[in-house]
Amino acid sequence: MPTSHPVVTFALLIVCATLSLAGTDLILPAVPQLPGIFATNEATAQLVLAAYVGGSGVGLLLFGRLADRFRRVTLLASSLAAFAIASMGCAFSPAIGVLIVLRFVQGAASAAAPVFGPGIIRQLFGDKAGVRAIGFLGSVESLVPALAPILGAVLLAHFGWQSSFALLCALASIAAILILVLGLPREEPGSGAGGSYAQLLGDRVFMRYALSQAMTLGGLITFVFGAPTIIVDTMGGTLTDFVIMQVINVAAFIVAANSTARIAERFGTENIILLGTAMAAASALALLGYGLAGGADSMLLPVLLLPMTVGLGLRGPLGFYRGVVASGSNNARGSALIVFFIFMMTTLGTVAAAPMITKGLPALALVVSAIHLLSVALLLLLPKMREEPMDGR
Repeated sequence: MPTSHPVVTFALLIVCATLSLAGTDLILPAVPQLPGIFATNEATAQLVLAAYVGGSGVGLLLFGRLADRFRRVTLLASSLAAFAIASMGCAFSPAIGVLIVLRFVQGAASAAAPVFGPGIIRQLFGDKAGVRAIGFLGSVESLVPALAPILGAVLLAHFGWQSSFALLCALASIAAILILVLGLPREEPGSGAGGSYAQLLGDRVFMRYALSQAMTLGGLITFVFGAPTIIVDTMGGTLTDFVIMQVINVAAFIVAANSTARIAERFGTENIILLGTAMAAASALALLGYGLAGGADSMLLPVLLLPMTVGLGLRGPLGFYRGVVASGSNNARGSALIVFFIFMMTTLGTVAAAPMITKGLPALALVVSAIHLLSVALLLLLPKMREEPMDGR
């Protein structure tokens, strides 16, 4: 099978990863209309979102296991085809129950790119370029939650709620065809063979990077999920304040994530991972202190949150890449577990903060601080990989 230029393959991986995220964010504007369309209630309509997330979690573990039996190109192309079929099925769903089931299937199919992407990136590039590639991928992914709902709203207004699903179907179909035609890098000997989830769960080096990555990102997302309620209901702000906070912090993340490879080359990978994790924890504690002191100016939140976002940008690409390296030839399961841990930590953080969210910033910041401090503790207590000079490819 032919293999494309590394840049072309990387571009295809970006498309796949973007589709995975857009499966939620592109659909968001249509959700409020679903109760009227399907004669159901708002709570049932929300299951359209929850089913996709649940399916993604199942798909992560499933594709990590299937890597033992099938080639990556077969699994990735098949997953995109399944995603396309499920998307079109969603557009023609006759009932809300059918839509929910298809959304679960769609979510499961979306999980292949997060599972196989990091291992392919590692194979395409050297260490330094691989970290840069993951940083760039994270930058693109950070824009999807901001831009996809805008596109979804335009599609909804002009073409109806089914149009977002139709677009996902078309893009996934094109991506599947391109992967089959252009191919993927030849799999390394032993790639995807052997190993198990249990082996990774018992590997303290892998767990150091996987759990600290999940906690640093999960802590940030937990705060972002709770921020609109905090800003509007307890600080007297508006959703515009939340949007400003997001724009500032997404921009800061992009700059940090695309600079971290050069910074790590000078100061050492492990030092930057620890620095970024500590910055995120310090930011959470600053938010907690501000809340306990009675601070109520929502315009200060972007400033207080900035070190958390920059810290994630610095440590995120490095930490994820090291987790993939630590998993060795078992990198499909390793990538799956890292993303699964991120899902779980975000869910647990959001659930823990929900009962206290009406108490304002101190309650939300307390939960987020606990997550980030635990992330720092894991880095200090669990063994790290041996520091080696980065491959400059």
